[in-house]
Amino acid sequence: MPVSANYLPLFVVAAFALAVFLWVEWQGRIQPLFIPHAEIARLADELVTADADRAEELAAIEEDRAWRYSENFEQGKWRRVRRELERRGIRK
Repeated sequence: MPVSANYLPLFVVAAFALAVFLWVEWQGRIQPLFIPHAEIARLADELVTADADRAEELAAIEEDRAWRYSENFEQGKWRRVRRELERRGIRK
């Protein structure tokens, strides 16, 4: 059964939505994985040096700020820093 031309706008909108979803996933989840671990560790060390008691909170604030300004890559980067602090056992 051939697809009617009436469905063409639906396919175009669906393809656009899929492309936007994939781009956001690339920017926020996949691309930050390519940041070297040394860079993430350096940022975590800076936060611990600045204020060890609030290091994870500061990383969460930066992650939230990136989310509010729709900076997906930065949000993913700070998510990795926050997880590194959690791995080290540094809690709020």
